[in-house]
Amino acid sequence: MKIRHFLYNSFLIESGKNKIAIDPGQYFSIFNFTSLIPQTEWKSITHVLITHGDPDHHWQSDRVAEASDAPVVCGKDLAKVKDGKILLVDPRGKELTSWVPFKNAHPLDVGESIILGDVEIEAVKTVHGPIRVPVLWFRIKKQPGPGERVGIGSVGFKIKLDGKTIVNLGDSILQKEWAGLEPDVLMLPIGGLGDNTWTMDVSDALEAVKYIAPKKVIPCHYNVPFLWIKNIAPADDELFKREVEHLGIECNIMQSGDEIEI
Repeated sequence: MKIRHFLYNSFLIESGKNKIAIDPGQYFSIFNFTSLIPQTEWKSITHVLITHGDPDHHWQSDRVAEASDAPVVCGKDLAKVKDGKILLVDPRGKELTSWVPFKNAHPLDVGESIILGDVEIEAVKTVHGPIRVPVLWFRIKKQPGPGERVGIGSVGFKIKLDGKTIVNLGDSILQKEWAGLEPDVLMLPIGGLGDNTWTMDVSDALEAVKYIAPKKVIPCHYNVPFLWIKNIAPADDELFKREVEHLGIECNIMQSGDEIEI
């Protein structure tokens, strides 16, 4: 099984005939405005998983689904049913003003699961924290909640494939309900330092690792650019790695395009 990472929370998991895309979002920088998962990969993707509706996680999901004809799994609050069709929040729409059809969408509530081919996917509780968006010399705070686009549909995923279990927690603050998940691989955000309270910081992520007890950890969603800001989610990944390894757990720091085998 191979895992590739493409910044933020964007991953490809490949095993046998399966290629699972997690959060096919957009890279937002004044120097680089492109899909996180390269378009050359789109047609061969077999499953699309969306942890929530923020653009860096959801921007390209409809295009990837159309190119690959893959089923799409997301949280129930990212979707609604209208005239018998499942609609998801428009990946490139403004706030909640538009919803678009996904022909093979499977919204899940926390604790629900689905088997698609030989892949089992379960929705895990996550809670997206508030964000502070820099606009000129101001910071506008956006709080997730009913009727808000920020963090809409937030879930994590427990993925079972070829005898391995992988947990991806999307963008979330610490949740005690994660105790006992015990996956082979845990992907979790660590860039919640200072004003960036939409995810865990290094300290909280270490607590999550203790709760979850994985065999291997991949930190993500940190030290990333956003428009003109070079690093909107700072974190000391080397400190995190040392502390995880002190727990007797393997930790892989992955840059964009890096690949590991498990």
